[in-house]
Amino acid sequence: MSGENNGSPKSKRGFASMDKGEQKVIASRGGRAAHSKGTAHEFDRAEAGAAGRKGAASMKVKLGEEYSAYMVQIGRNGGLARADKMKLKV
Repeated sequence: MSGENNGSPKSKRGFASMDKGEQKVIASRGGRAAHSKGTAHEFDRAEAGAAGRKGAASMKVKLGEEYSAYMVQIGRNGGLARADKMKLKV
């Protein structure tokens, strides 16, 4: 029985119970702190491509070979869109 929800409302404690605006403010502070400290991770294009290929490989197993090229293209499009977005912020 442990781990079951049993229809009871969720606890009103912690980060997840805060309103979305408050979560965004706190997360933003954490991101700025990590960047200023030099510990924030930023994906480069090669790393993003590797992640897309890894995702496509797992989908190939789940959905079959015919979806592989489609999934690779989705990953590539997402990586390119992110790269374009990052260029605009600079």
